[in-house]
Amino acid sequence: MTDTRGQQPSYESYNGPLPGERAGGQASGPYHPPQAYGAPTTGGTSGGQTGAVRRPRTGARTTPRTRKARLRVAKADPWSVMKVSFLLSIALGICTVVAAAVLWMVMDAMGVFSTVGGTISEATGSNESNGFDLQSFLSLPRVLMFTSVIAVIDVVLMTALATLGAFIYNLSAGFVGGVELTLAEDE
Repeated sequence: MTDTRGQQPSYESYNGPLPGERAGGQASGPYHPPQAYGAPTTGGTSGGQTGAVRRPRTGARTTPRTRKARLRVAKADPWSVMKVSFLLSIALGICTVVAAAVLWMVMDAMGVFSTVGGTISEATGSNESNGFDLQSFLSLPRVLMFTSVIAVIDVVLMTALATLGAFIYNLSAGFVGGVELTLAEDE
């Protein structure tokens, strides 16, 4: 297809359908895709010279697209999992001890132990004995000692279970390939 001067038409500023396309973008016959932008064209030149450089049509997208990467977690290092789970379980244990102390102080300030303790001592007491003393049984040092023992057991169990979980994940990832993640670039 040539214009009246015998030259190839230029599509640099043309916004309509390309040759071989209908208006809706569907090909009506054999369609040969244009060369990539920035690649020299060879048609319509003489003497071995390179042709004009194609530029994007006006109205083309100029904003960068968000890049996405599909990755796979193939292995979890058990040593690093153990270190991280140990530190996180220590932090959880400290939070547990602090929360138990704050809860005990709030309940003591509200008078819960004295009210409930009086009711229990009346129900369990007789003429010879005063009954069960809840306030001495649930004293702050005893509650903190019990909570600390639970926190230490929790640290050991969470660290061991997380490390065992890393070993099991590595075994299963060897069979099925691991967990696939899709990461997108934040702009």
